[in-house]
Amino acid sequence: MSTARAGATRHSLRDWLARLEARHPVAIDLGLERCGAVWQRLGAPRPGRQVITVAGTNGKGSTVAWTCAALDALGLRQGAYTSPHLLRFNERLRIGGEDIDDDSLVAAFEAVEAARGDTSLTYFEFTTLACLTIMARHDLDVAVLEVGLGGRLDTVNLVDADLAVITPIGLDHQAFLGDDRETIGREKAGILRPGIPVVAGEARPPDSVLAHAAALGCRVMLPGRDFSLSPEARGRAVFRLGETRLDVPDPARRGAYQRANLAAALAAVLTLRPEAARSGAALYRRLESVRNPGRLQAIGSAPVWRVDVGHNPLGAEVIARALAEGDPGPCVLGMLEDKDAEGVARLLAPVVSGFLCAGLEEGARAQTGERLAGRVRQVVADRPVDAFTSVGDAMAAARAAANGSGAILVFGSFHTAAAALEWLSAQGIGLPPSGAPAAGA
Repeated sequence: MSTARAGATRHSLRDWLARLEARHPVAIDLGLERCGAVWQRLGAPRPGRQVITVAGTNGKGSTVAWTCAALDALGLRQGAYTSPHLLRFNERLRIGGEDIDDDSLVAAFEAVEAARGDTSLTYFEFTTLACLTIMARHDLDVAVLEVGLGGRLDTVNLVDADLAVITPIGLDHQAFLGDDRETIGREKAGILRPGIPVVAGEARPPDSVLAHAAALGCRVMLPGRDFSLSPEARGRAVFRLGETRLDVPDPARRGAYQRANLAAALAAVLTLRPEAARSGAALYRRLESVRNPGRLQAIGSAPVWRVDVGHNPLGAEVIARALAEGDPGPCVLGMLEDKDAEGVARLLAPVVSGFLCAGLEEGARAQTGERLAGRVRQVVADRPVDAFTSVGDAMAAARAAANGSGAILVFGSFHTAAAALEWLSAQGIGLPPSGAPAAGA
């Protein structure tokens, strides 16, 4: 990997990220031509001997986490690239379960900078190429790549997958992907390659996904038909794929929806690596140790804070089902301007006692608490809706209203979840974060 020129000042990771955020004229600029040319100049680095690519609207991050845990239980050298991050940019690249270090990222950024010439790259394109470069240097058995947005035109799709996972598809990023599930599904299915197996995270994926898979000769594996995960007694579950039966920990305590994510992950690993069926106790122990920060993460007590990175109606629907049997508590809601706040509020209203709307300051997508509260009030007539300048202010008000009891949901964005975790840590609630937040998300 290239190093800084002799005598030149080496920028810190924070400096690099700040520069990259300001450099390209638009934050999202889909297409593979520019980033593909730079990737070729870098030597077209392949991140692992085998590659699993994960696309979809919701559940990608959790599915990646379960997949890597199962691979790790086999003793395989695995790495994962995901986005965005919660607290530190380093979270986006994990090798063997550990966040990548600053020096490796800086060296990779320097290599991409040298290779790009006068080609302009977005923050996401630049950093993704850097992470692919690092993974290629680590001689991974399996690389697990999460698509950032869509699939067909996402930088991750430069790499040919050996197996694809498509998690549940809903309406999100419509300005870039389309206004209906079929159109969005077609974009997600762009990660497929001829003849590779495809694991679906939902029993009825869009017809466009199935049609594209058929055209490429890909076998699609569906939950309920080809594989399943069923809860058993005492916190255990049974996963089935063909003749294979595995005892696994039931992930329902982190939300029943995690069963679907774990099932898809296990189906992917067993298909790519059939020897996983013999891993037994090692697999059980490794899956039991998985933690998914920001995925209905329960923190503290009296009140319990439930922090989730969900930011669209599909995510809200999943969380509403998870909370349906509990006593409704308030929701601290912080969402970006381009998200469907009305759809989210409509779905969460039956399971929360009210909304404390927090402002987010994120450039062109910023939204004040007042603006968000106004949107929520349009669809929620029977719950109190209040506005706050920041996530921290909203959480302080929620804690005061809770008076030491109940549960409080924090929802709406990775930015909201990150601010919540920082606030909780500052209050001495829960574990401290692993480091200061890096620029970008």
